Amino acid sequence: MEKTRTLQHEKKEPKRQKLPIIDCDVHNALPSREVLYPYLSQRWQRNLEMVGTPSRIGSYIARGVPYAARRDAFPPSGKPPGSDLGFMQEQLLDYWNIEYGILNCLSFYSMLNVEYAAALMRAVNDWQIDEWLEPEPRLRASMLVPCEDGELAASEIDRLGEHPGFVQVLMLARTMEPLGRRKYWKMYEAAVRHDLPIAIHFAGVGAGPITAAGKPSHYIEDHTGMTQAFQTHVTSLVCEGVFEHFPTLKVALIEVGFAWLPPLMWRLDRAWKKLREEVPYLKRLPSEYIREHFWLTTQPIDEPPKREYFEQLFEYFDADNKLMFATDYPHWDFDAPDRVLPTSMGVERRRKIMADNARALYQF
Repeated sequence: MEKTRTLQHEKKEPKRQKLPIIDCDVHNALPSREVLYPYLSQRWQRNLEMVGTPSRIGSYIARGVPYAARRDAFPPSGKPPGSDLGFMQEQLLDYWNIEYGILNCLSFYSMLNVEYAAALMRAVNDWQIDEWLEPEPRLRASMLVPCEDGELAASEIDRLGEHPGFVQVLMLARTMEPLGRRKYWKMYEAAVRHDLPIAIHFAGVGAGPITAAGKPSHYIEDHTGMTQAFQTHVTSLVCEGVFEHFPTLKVALIEVGFAWLPPLMWRLDRAWKKLREEVPYLKRLPSEYIREHFWLTTQPIDEPPKREYFEQLFEYFDADNKLMFATDYPHWDFDAPDRVLPTSMGVERRRKIMADNARALYQF
């Protein structure tokens, strides 16, 4: 590997944001699986030694960049991108003057052995407390849970639900079933009990082909087509009546953009008007549940060819109150705080997106 460079430091200082910044998608990573041994029982230590873990999420698609990381995100320490707190502090938190960063550690979500996954996720959560949250007060974390088993997921939420460092419950978009199914409801019940949002993040493998028509050939297809999984979950959560059963449940959709949502809302509303007998427990238009219960992050920012289209998107799904800034650090499609929003955007709207909407959702 070529000598590590911090490309940002080769240019002038960034345009300092006068507004506060809350980064809703920061990826920390395990430097090695050995760091989890102190947090595992002897049984699961032996399992980790003998069985190991999945090497990468969605590794059946070739990716041109190791760890999906920026070229300048490899720490001088030799650790993987996102695994060195000091380097993250320098390159992200300090450099961009981040008020809060929310960690989304994408580990062990593709494991079908849910008991083993539960042990590993519990260990990762404890490791995050010791190695990330306690040393760095600007960081908060998403709680890893074995979402495919509602009782195990609820147990972990109850264990750490009152810890101030955890601000939401994390899962990946490609799950084994649509997220409105009742197998997930115990997890939602526990999340509501502790007033924690559910976060659905880009990636995952799921039960079958990763698109509705089969497996794609290229990473660009996988990356662009991830919205299919999110559309499925939004539709399922609404149509299965999750929000009627859990009226205070909040859901954050992370790293999927937002331009796909208004057309889904239009289509779902139209179908509901003709098929509402099938879902008699829905008392309102599907779009009303979506506006009330879902938040989204900016990255990857959608850039319509005309500025007026961007404005229309904002207006339709209440982006002024539901869109939250994210960098996706340290990944290759990182969005810089001083470039992510149009320069024509007003200060108050910018303030809400860059910090205030996240502050309200996560109760900072």
